[in-house]
Order: sequence, then C-alpha cells, then structure tokens
Amino acid sequence: MNLENLFEKFNQLKVAVVGDVMIDAYLLGKVNRVSPEAPVPVVNLIKHEERLGGAANVALNLVALGAKPIMCSCVGNDKEGLLLHKLLIDAGISDKGIITSETRMTTVKTRVLGNSQHLLRIDAEQTSAISSEEEVKLIQKVKEIIEEGIDVLIFEDYNKGVLTNRVIQELITIANNKGVITTVDPKKDNFLAYKNVSLFKPNLKELVEGTGVSVSFKDKPEQLEEAIKLLETTLNHKISFVTLSEFGVFIKDNKEKYHIPAHIRNIADVSGAGDTVISVASLCLAAGASLKEIAAIANIAGGLVCEYSGVVSIDKNKLLSETKKLLNK
Repeated sequence: MNLENLFEKFNQLKVAVVGDVMIDAYLLGKVNRVSPEAPVPVVNLIKHEERLGGAANVALNLVALGAKPIMCSCVGNDKEGLLLHKLLIDAGISDKGIITSETRMTTVKTRVLGNSQHLLRIDAEQTSAISSEEEVKLIQKVKEIIEEGIDVLIFEDYNKGVLTNRVIQELITIANNKGVITTVDPKKDNFLAYKNVSLFKPNLKELVEGTGVSVSFKDKPEQLEEAIKLLETTLNHKISFVTLSEFGVFIKDNKEKYHIPAHIRNIADVSGAGDTVISVASLCLAAGASLKEIAAIANIAGGLVCEYSGVVSIDKNKLLSETKKLLNK
C-alpha cells in the first residue's frame, strides 16, 4: 500500500482504548546537600508536572498519529480523577468512556528527580479488581461507544484492576459481533483471557510467562513459534505480534509469518515503546495494511520513541519519513 495513503487513512479512524489510566507526576528539583535528619538528599523543588500515563499513553500516540481516540477506564471520585479528565480533554482525547468509582483512588505515580537523577517513585494506587457494579457500568459505556461506531478497540492492560475477565470477555464478544477490530497489549495476570481477538501483542517476556514455554530467540528462534502455536491454540486469535527488544519483532497469522530485525538506534529509554507499537499496529491493521507492513511500521515506531528520554508520543511525520527510507517506498 502507498505509505502516504496509509498514513492519511489514520485520520479517519475512531479508536476506543480500554484499560488502566493513570497520572504520571514529576517533582523536579536540585540537590545540593544531604538532610541532617537522615542520610537522604534534600531536593529543592523547582517544578511539578502532571502527564497522562498508563493506557492514556496509547491514546496520546493515537492523537499524534491523527486518529480520534476515546478513553475508557475507571477513575476515583477525587481531585486526581478530575485532573485526569482535564488532561484527557486538553490532549484532544474523548473522556466519554470513563466511569467514576466512589471507592477507588485514581492511580498516580510520582517520580522525584534531583539534578536529572531519578531518586524516588511514590505510587498511589489500588490494584484490586473493579467491583461487579463498576464492571457493568464500564461494559455498558464501552458498548454504547462501539454501537455509535468505532474502527478498533484496544485493550491496554497494566494490571491495575480495570480489565477483569468479565470486562475483557464481554467487550470482545460485543466488538466481534459488530465487526470491530480488537487488539491487545497484555500483562501476565489476564494473559489467557483475551480469546478471539484480532491481534495479540505480547513482548517476549510476557509470552514466556504466559505460555510457560522457554524461548531463547538468539540461540533457538524456533522456540518462539512453538510458544506462539500454543498461544494460538488457547486464544484462537487471528494475528500474533511479538516484540523481541533488540531482535526486532515477529508477526504471524494462519497464512504468513515474518521476522523484522530491529534497526540500529541510539537507545535512550524504552519506556512507553510498547504503547507506541500497539497504537501503530492497530491503526495499520484498521487501515488495511499488509501483515508485513503492520510489523515493519510498528517496529520502526517503537525504535523511534526509544531515542528519547522519558515517555514520548510518536511523531507522525518523522515516522512516515523514516518508514519511506527504511522500507525503500
């Protein structure tokens, strides 16, 4: 497919992202001395930042690629929950799939940095499963969004309790009945709950943990296909897409399979790369890209965001330019 046309199609796509949203907060300052009270650095606070995190980072990547994301999740009835709604709206992300819990807190991960060094992280979160009443409310919200018309439903799992077995299974059934593409960026806890989806994207560590099959891609690459075969038997999904870190990516359906090596890059930070890969792969699949194109473009996107420190969204123009260059199109 012509790359300009493919990337242009992203602009017409509506995507629901369901999963664990959170706020990434940063306390930034200078360290000049050690506390007299305890052997710890004293941070002279200069700046305080709040950013969207977790599943909302997928939505940020979708916005950057030109698509129209709708965030679907559960947040607390607290000031952090109100802030999360504001951050979503400010970023151009619809919040109409968000439900509010009276018993849960909004997840906030606060990182303390002194002299650009990461000193401490404080997590305020509740990782137990959402209640049965909250499951019903969330499923109903997402069902309405699916019925209004979307192109893709992305499950972005951070093991924080929003994606329960019931939520996963009912939403997959609703989406499949409406002919909506379903894609998954899984975590270990619910790994085998995502039956009958369109595309399943674990990383190699998650695949090994989820299937129990030992895989050494460097020494015995055939072990990867053994693990994928077992996964396909269990989940009955259409496309397996495994990210392999420095070895690139591997993609397979019932007709084709491809290993795309990683491109040489100056890696600064791998944070958020998985969010970028699932965003790009989902849009490529919905826009009609071939299996090989899905893997190749998502592989390039994941590498590009790793060149920056911290969690950053993909730059659409840079991705198009890099894809043209590396794929000779």
